[in-house]
Amino acid sequence: MSLILTPAPGAAPLPAMVAAQAGMEARLLLRNGEQLLLAVVIPLLVLVGGQQAGDLLDLGPGRRIDILTPGVMSLAVLSTSFTSVAISTGFERRYGLLKRLGASPLSRPALLAGKVGAVLMVEVLQLGLISVVAAALGWQPHGGVRPVLFVVALVITGTLAFVALGLLMAGTLRAETTLAAANLGYLLLLGGGGVVVPLHRYPDGLQPLMELLPSGALAEGTRDAFGGAALGPGPLVVLVVWALVAGALTVRTFRWE
Repeated sequence: MSLILTPAPGAAPLPAMVAAQAGMEARLLLRNGEQLLLAVVIPLLVLVGGQQAGDLLDLGPGRRIDILTPGVMSLAVLSTSFTSVAISTGFERRYGLLKRLGASPLSRPALLAGKVGAVLMVEVLQLGLISVVAAALGWQPHGGVRPVLFVVALVITGTLAFVALGLLMAGTLRAETTLAAANLGYLLLLGGGGVVVPLHRYPDGLQPLMELLPSGALAEGTRDAFGGAALGPGPLVVLVVWALVAGALTVRTFRWE
């Protein structure tokens, strides 16, 4: 009895295509030395260096490692979801890769969903590694399941906000300009965006403004959650607004070529 194989041409199911794209994007990011520097090496250097800095970096009252760790987690999210996405997408657009992918069975919204999925996959690895190193340095987070779920919500909404901002930049500026602007934005937010240094260490007049920055909202919300403070909706609301506004602007202005 002979077996007859009938060809069944057609695109794979949408979830399978998005998952495959996300996996490929994540592998490409992890193979890139410059992206690994941003995603892993710099956050870990900030964590270990900040712990050893002593009086050189005044973080206020409390155990240094407990203050540093949530900020470094937020820095890792910023580096992957904003800086890496902006730079890689900018050069993909320059070399015509986005135009070709946009004409493939993988639709443009699915392509963007794949990028977000790749970022979340990498962030799981980043945050896991940072948690292990921080625990070895004596980090002792407070609370139970509720703070962890709150941080997960912060990371997801923060990722969406930063990815939207990165795509907004990559879809409107030249690749070289995106490279410079993304790195500059990363450095500015690292030094003055409320990421590593708690907001209460800033001048009183600046604190309300810092709370409205996505970096400040993500870092301060994570610090509150792991520090045992009362959990309010403020940081989540700020991140959702940034995600919606930046996402709407990206949809209107993003150029694929």
